[in-house]
Amino acid sequence: MIIAIIVLLLAAFLLYVAALPDQFRVERSLALRATPEQIFPLINDFHEWEAWSPWEKIDPAVRRTYDGPAQGKGAVYAWNGNKQLGEGRMEILETQPFSYLRIQINFYKPFAAQNIIEFRLEDKGATTLVSQAMFGPCNFISKLMSLFFSMDKMVGTKFDEGLLSLKNIAEKS
Repeated sequence: MIIAIIVLLLAAFLLYVAALPDQFRVERSLALRATPEQIFPLINDFHEWEAWSPWEKIDPAVRRTYDGPAQGKGAVYAWNGNKQLGEGRMEILETQPFSYLRIQINFYKPFAAQNIIEFRLEDKGATTLVSQAMFGPCNFISKLMSLFFSMDKMVGTKFDEGLLSLKNIAEKS
């Protein structure tokens, strides 16, 4: 009888996890007192990310490689860092100057994942609203992990840091 209850509870838990959303999305926005023309080059060129991306500060000894064009569609940035930073690759898939950027991001270590990062720049006159989002699929393991780790807190906090750094750089130029 006790084993049957345990099996039933486990089955209910597994069904609950399976019913969680199949996609995730984390997004943050910040108004910058700079034009889209001042901001866009800082995100459209991976060489510029070292100055503002919070992930760059996690491992000062990170190994970086760049491939393809220096900026825009086809530009590639790969990294191999410590256990906290891991290993991965980003490629700019689409760029609409001064308004939109779409990036494929692949993580290899410490876990494998393939997601999309988007930047949107909205000219608001005296300011530009910059939005950064990451989204992708949630397999069963990701759904299970989401019960214990908040993707919104882990990634969203870094987006907040990065947008603030981007603001500080763009507003000085």
